[in-house]
Amino acid sequence: MSESQTVAFTPLLIGGKSKPASNGKTFEVRTPSTNKLVSNAASASAADCKEAVDSAGKAFTSWAKFTPAAKAVIFGKASQLISTPAYAQKIIRLNIEEPGLSEQWGTVIDVGVSQGLLASAADLAYQVKGEILPSNLGNEAYVFKRPMGVIFVMSPWNVPLALTFNSILGPLAAGNTVVMKTSEISPGCQLVAGEILREAGLPDGVFNVVHVAREDVGPRVAEIIAHPLVRKIAFTGSDRIAKILAAEAAKHLKPCVFELGGKSPAVVLDDANVPLAARAIVSGAIVNSGQSCLSTERVIVQKGVAAALIQHIKAVASEIKSGEGEKLGGLFTETSAETVIGMVRTAIESGAELIVGDLKRNGTFVQPHVVLGAKPGDLLWDRETFGPVVTIAIVDTEDEAVDLANATTYSLGASLWTNDVRKAVEVSQRINSGRVLVNQSTVGNEAGFHAAAFGGTSGYGSFDVDSFLHSQLVSIPPAGSAPKFLVVDI
Repeated sequence: MSESQTVAFTPLLIGGKSKPASNGKTFEVRTPSTNKLVSNAASASAADCKEAVDSAGKAFTSWAKFTPAAKAVIFGKASQLISTPAYAQKIIRLNIEEPGLSEQWGTVIDVGVSQGLLASAADLAYQVKGEILPSNLGNEAYVFKRPMGVIFVMSPWNVPLALTFNSILGPLAAGNTVVMKTSEISPGCQLVAGEILREAGLPDGVFNVVHVAREDVGPRVAEIIAHPLVRKIAFTGSDRIAKILAAEAAKHLKPCVFELGGKSPAVVLDDANVPLAARAIVSGAIVNSGQSCLSTERVIVQKGVAAALIQHIKAVASEIKSGEGEKLGGLFTETSAETVIGMVRTAIESGAELIVGDLKRNGTFVQPHVVLGAKPGDLLWDRETFGPVVTIAIVDTEDEAVDLANATTYSLGASLWTNDVRKAVEVSQRINSGRVLVNQSTVGNEAGFHAAAFGGTSGYGSFDVDSFLHSQLVSIPPAGSAPKFLVVDI
């Protein structure tokens, strides 16, 4: 029996039905680090993509009328389903098999965080609120918040299911319908979102899932964006792809919301709990082998505790090993691993000091690396590594710490370490970031991030409910009053 005959098939989900591509095309899904064939996924044709958008458009009329309570029932049931053994085990297995993530990551993040997102989505449905405005004409002036229509969503492979839910629950709670293109790396895992929501009672066509072979992504995405029923594009991923999408959307004057990369700083002030900060910093740097947009990549520490912090970070990081069966798994590909090592090597050659690490890789496996002395303008400081690397900078004052934390084009997340509550509030407000977690890892899962418009300024817009609504003014004159004409009275 051939390899391709023993693997699963990953279908499209259009109009509530699982189906192959209309032209029969498939593409192979392989574990990047081992090249093991996991599945053959349907590759959507132009006709399939049109059908998905048309299906979402047809479903929009009725879904937009669903009450918050009715939506909450669906999201609540989905939050229960995801933790059942059948779904949880499938999600964990696909995390391991498709993008090559760890069992722990699949359990804690893709199952655990997804469950929390679904549970909180029940509350999101109640966040659609209008306004009553004063009127210069003596009318009753109302601003209603209306769903936009069909939202086109794309989310990445590194947190396949949780980022899928993070991307779609805001639009769905607002009353929109969604067409999602999965990553070609993790189509099966992302499809589980549709399977769970369908079983939870989401009406057919409200959420549609298409997969596209790498060579067809450009034309299929362009066709979906151009479809007249698509009202907005939501993308989580790299700034390079975001620029391409923004240019394509601009052709049709369609708005976008982007959540892009991160270079999260941990700002450690003189009064911080140093041992705790060190453990959280290392944890935030190595979780998922550093392949998270919220990974701790920069540490800015005041001089008074710098030596102690470096000593503790070195001790903790030196205990972490990368390899099969170790705490630290492999990176996405060998090319990814070589890129990470190259960035560290360049920093060392430019004068930075290597505190932890060996400047080597073993296949896709890279040991934790800690670097002292990289600065703005250095590749290691400016660019997201997407690997288990953290760079440390020492400053004298809080003002310098804030300035250095903000010396980046990324501003998705940050952490702040201090035992002074007043200082925590004051300093955190000066850090340009979508969220600042005080005395916590940058990768901490704060349940309120939907309400707080998670996304920050690292990209464009945010994934909160209001981003997927448009405002409608309704003005009603008093009963029996004569109409008023502002320009010409006739």
